[in-house]
Amino acid sequence: QVQLVESGGGLVQAGGSLRLSCAASGSIFKISDMGWHRQAPGKQRELVAAISSNGFTNYSDSVKGRFTISRDNAKNSVYLQMNSLKPEDTAVYYCNERVLGYGLDFWGQGTQVTVSS
Repeated sequence: QVQLVESGGGLVQAGGSLRLSCAASGSIFKISDMGWHRQAPGKQRELVAAISSNGFTNYSDSVKGRFTISRDNAKNSVYLQMNSLKPEDTAVYYCNERVLGYGLDFWGQGTQVTVSS
């Protein structure tokens, strides 16, 4: 069973930066696609950024140019560098690990990010 533990959330002023980390247990990290999702109050969970097992990245239009996703396979970790934060980035951010074709899909418990105006 894979466990994902997020950290790095908090309260920041608009224009500030935060770096989220997600540490994964287990031995499948190197073949997993990793993603960061977020869910604001009253809204559906949405994909923010993803990085494939071979390093390809994609971003939602709302964060493109401000957020950067990266991974360190040696540390079984994925990161989300968030710059130029806006109040609308306020949400609970979740780390996701999945292996397509094997039905493996795991979620972390989430970390709160609050951006004040």
